[in-house]
Amino acid sequence: MGLTIGVDIGGTKIAAGVVDEEGNILSTHKVPTPGTPEGIVDAIASAVEGARAGHDIVGVGIGAAGYVNRQRSTVYFAPNIDWRNEPLKAEVEARTGLPVVVENDANAAAWGEYKFGGGKGHRNVICITLGTGLGGGIIIGNKLRRGHFGVAAEFGHIRMVPDGLLCGCGSQGCWEQYASGRALVRYAKQRANATPENAETLLALGDGTPDGIEGKHISMAARQGDRVAVDSYRELARWVGAGLADLASLFDPSAFIVGGGLSDEGELVLGPIRKSYKRWLVGGNWRPVADVLAARLGNKAGLVGAADLAREPDPIM
Repeated sequence: MGLTIGVDIGGTKIAAGVVDEEGNILSTHKVPTPGTPEGIVDAIASAVEGARAGHDIVGVGIGAAGYVNRQRSTVYFAPNIDWRNEPLKAEVEARTGLPVVVENDANAAAWGEYKFGGGKGHRNVICITLGTGLGGGIIIGNKLRRGHFGVAAEFGHIRMVPDGLLCGCGSQGCWEQYASGRALVRYAKQRANATPENAETLLALGDGTPDGIEGKHISMAARQGDRVAVDSYRELARWVGAGLADLASLFDPSAFIVGGGLSDEGELVLGPIRKSYKRWLVGGNWRPVADVLAARLGNKAGLVGAADLAREPDPIM
């Protein structure tokens, strides 16, 4: 179909990139993320216009954090933008004159990894994104599965602990409260407060107190063997692996692809996740076990995936 543009809406910037059919990014254009919903639509159009200069573009894919309808046109609800039943496809098409599809951002990242990254060569892949929260995507039989209403794969809001920790979604005990960047920081602060003698390296990287611990400090300290930092990663991995075991019972994929900022730590986090996954997998000693693989595209996955999904046929057909 030719070149398409993928759009990634971030908290501070909106990035648009021209992507070819092999997943290569040929050019990008970035603009600051405005503070109003209307301004964001205008900024998306501006980023698209900046990226398309000098290229013959056949479509645009937008990755939006929120619930997107099955028709890939409307954002039902976005947690970080005041979008409620936002007709984003129509609005951006009117400003750019290009065909537009809207995808959930985690779905877009999952598709990018499936086509061009860690999932390449697999037909049945479950992707999870470990960042501030926990997102995901389902690819079964080489197709992105959105569900009947378009809002499948909100893995972060599976209730893992009845009456557990309060989640930003309003529920309690959601998986992302135990398996995410926020959870990792909470584990480290709790452990450093209880046994500061085991967190000397970790505490020294911050302001010397448990409250001063940040995610980057945990990563740095774990690589230096800090006991609290390492144990915090293990606790995170325990919850991630247990959730993957549940997803294996549902989808039976050949591979899980783990992306997001936490996956950048490589085997520090992936090794314990694999161990936990096998521990909790029902019949794990007697059945084939899916691979648990690192994502490869990094923060480009959402942009590349959204661009490629702009080439995919309407899922309603």
